[in-house]
Parts: sequence; structure tokens; C-alpha cells
Amino acid sequence: MAFRPALSTRTLLVCAAIGVATGILGGVAGLVTVGVITFVPFVYGLVLGVHVLPGIIAQEVLRKPMVALITHVIAALISSAFTPMWAMRYIGTALLFGAIQEGVAALTRYRAWGRWRFFVSAAIIGVLVAIVVGFIVDLTQFAPWVQLSYLIVSVLGPVVWTAIGIAIGNALRRAGIAPR
Repeated sequence: MAFRPALSTRTLLVCAAIGVATGILGGVAGLVTVGVITFVPFVYGLVLGVHVLPGIIAQEVLRKPMVALITHVIAALISSAFTPMWAMRYIGTALLFGAIQEGVAALTRYRAWGRWRFFVSAAIIGVLVAIVVGFIVDLTQFAPWVQLSYLIVSVLGPVVWTAIGIAIGNALRRAGIAPR
């Protein structure tokens, strides 16, 4: 019986390609972060939501354990090249978002790949983003409409990016990227 690795070279290369592409988007998000927080803090959840893409695309294309986490870490390393000052935040976000996405998939034993489970992880991430960044930005200093807008956008940002990630993953599957 031949040794069969848990993740094939093909799988790891697909994770790397997705990680590089989404890491570039994450790097751009990092570049605009200070300006967004300074001038329009209530849309920061939309900017931060881009970080759900690596895991969503990888899971949609590959449908295997650990691909979300691996792809998130690769994306974090690429994003760090754009804004090295955020490197530890990228890695922390990658580990947190990847763990949430893997956790939701693990609850279904990596057998249920319906869209609902991607949106469950997105909603969990959105709520966490709203809470954590709400404290960092100190929402109490803003008008009530800004606070409410911030909370809504923080939860919906990851959900919107998840829908985009699913569409990209589906396109990649149709293009033949998914394992046979």
C-alpha cells in the first residue's frame, strides 16, 4: 500500500495560488485601513471582510479539511508584504477566520458543502468583527446612525465577501481547478 499524503501537491499548489491572489487583496485592504478608519469608520467592516475570501474560495474549490486554514496563512504572508506593520494582525486574522471556517466545516465532518455553511461562518466572523473593532474604534464617540451603520456593515461585510468568494470558487471549479 502506497503512502498517501493528507493533502496532495496539487491541493497545496491550489491553496498557494488562491492565497497569493487573495493576499494581494488583503494587502490592498491593509493599505486603505487607516484612511477608512479615519474618514469613514462605519465601512471598515466591508474592508475587513475581504479577509474571508481565502478560506471560502479554497473550501468551495477543494472541499477538503485544512484548506481554509492553509490558504488563509499564505494570504496573510502575502498581505504582510504590502503592509508589514500589520503582519501580526494579518496572521492573527488568518488563524481566527480560518479556524472558524474549518470549525463550521468540521461540524458537518467535511461532508456538507452547501452555501448555508459558508454563510454561517461569515455571520460568526461578522459578529466578531463588529465586537472587536467596535472596541478598537470606540464607537461611543460617534453619532447613533454611525454606530448602527458600523454594526450592520461589519456583519454584512463578511457575508458579501463570502458570496463573492463562492462565485469565484464556483467559476474555478467549472474551469477544472477542483480535484477529480
